[in-house]
Amino acid sequence: MQRFVRSAALAAAGVLVAGLAAGCGSSDDGDGGDDGKRPSATGPEPKPKPDPSSTLPASLTSQKLDWGRCDAPEGGSAPGSEWQCSTLKVPLDYDKPDGGTIGIALIRAKSTGQGDRIGSLLFNFGGPGGSGVSGLPSFADSYDSLRERYDLVSFDPRGVAASEGVRCRDDAATQAAEEKVDLTPDTAAEEKAYFKDAKDFGAGCARNSKNVVGHVSTDDAARDMDVMRQVLGDDKLHYFGVSYGTELGGTYAHLFPRRVGRLVLDAVVDPSADSIGHAENQARGFQRALDNYFTSRGQNPKAGSAKIRKLFERLDAEPMRTSGDRKLTESLAHTGVLVTLYSKQTWPALTRGLEDAEKGDGSALLQLADAYNERDASGRYSTQSHSQRAIACLDSKARTTPAEAKKRLDRFREISPVFGEFLGWDTAGWCHEWPVAGLHDSPEVGAPGADPILVVGNTGDPATPYEGARKMADELGKDVGVHLTWKGEGHGAYDKGSDCVDDTIDAYLLDGRAPKDGKVCSS
Repeated sequence: MQRFVRSAALAAAGVLVAGLAAGCGSSDDGDGGDDGKRPSATGPEPKPKPDPSSTLPASLTSQKLDWGRCDAPEGGSAPGSEWQCSTLKVPLDYDKPDGGTIGIALIRAKSTGQGDRIGSLLFNFGGPGGSGVSGLPSFADSYDSLRERYDLVSFDPRGVAASEGVRCRDDAATQAAEEKVDLTPDTAAEEKAYFKDAKDFGAGCARNSKNVVGHVSTDDAARDMDVMRQVLGDDKLHYFGVSYGTELGGTYAHLFPRRVGRLVLDAVVDPSADSIGHAENQARGFQRALDNYFTSRGQNPKAGSAKIRKLFERLDAEPMRTSGDRKLTESLAHTGVLVTLYSKQTWPALTRGLEDAEKGDGSALLQLADAYNERDASGRYSTQSHSQRAIACLDSKARTTPAEAKKRLDRFREISPVFGEFLGWDTAGWCHEWPVAGLHDSPEVGAPGADPILVVGNTGDPATPYEGARKMADELGKDVGVHLTWKGEGHGAYDKGSDCVDDTIDAYLLDGRAPKDGKVCSS
């Protein structure tokens, strides 16, 4: 089981996807908050909330970081000498600030000093569950202009990778689940296996990571970021959040509106959507991207989707051979198709994968799925999906029952004939019998009194559909959320080929010049 809201994991996937492309040659009511009608932070400004960091001991807020050379992350190589790493101590439980602590892994590249230094610019590239320690060096070239005046800083959020990472099952069990569990069950036996696997996964999280699994919420991570701000020596937080990182940034703004500096939220998760609405949004977004793919090839989107559905049906009946010992299942094919929709530049890889599958070879789609699932050639998997699920299920109160999910399947299929059934079942399977109760129906992001926050939406974004950006801007509040639109394709907008987008974001982060709300970049 895998939810498709993330950006950081695609750094590794992108290498493989690009290589394949080069080889081608050419809640319970079901409404999901779609109307967006939640109270926004407008009207008379409320009294400021007590600063949540005011109860923290000085030993945490004034701690000195011991920066040194970075070790290689699990499954990767150490970054270059310009990168420094350290560990920040924060409370395990913010309700007990004098109790036990947890270590948060940090990485930074100091400002190049080509302009007056502004401070630190903190990044979260998505997930939830993405590692900023391994991700930032991979993405750093995109932020060269920002490094002239900022130290570039990122981190592994609590429960992720080097920050007490959550682990729920071993690699053998992960592969077995991929091979044997049908994520779109058609029979009573398949349903039973599907929900047993979901329950077993949650039980594994509780068993293997019991000390942290109840303390990995987005609220906790936002509070961690404010400790970072203080320890890094910044009066206000400057931040660049992508994908899930926008939810984290909005949560920070809600908790610490007076500490908001220059915040960019790119590829925005809709804060008005509950878990059902979120799944519907993704079904709509990925289907939209797939339709755009078919249109770009001069094909009828409806016919193209029907062809993929037939492929999935064949794989459901009999998995397909590949060049190795493993076979391509329907569930892995879902992932292999979907990963290519994160960027227009990887559409050729989808063409190759589908063409090869029509010839009876599932190798290309399996490679794509492995890249997204962060499985290496030796069969080792990263734990991002473990962290992702632990964070998401702690954040959300929703516990959709199997019966409720089945009632909604027709609606999901109508939204997306290719991805709807998977995402419909996932609304029940994702947090089935999760061992920890959830916290919210949807995230609180209202931030009255905060400085302007730049919210960027891409009209062709599959994973975080464009409509969520306007809703985020509205919920942040009057004179806070500033909405920027890019008429493009793929997940996110910055450094995706639009000078208009890049120049607007750079002007905001480097000079403090927010654009007019509603600005549109068409190229």
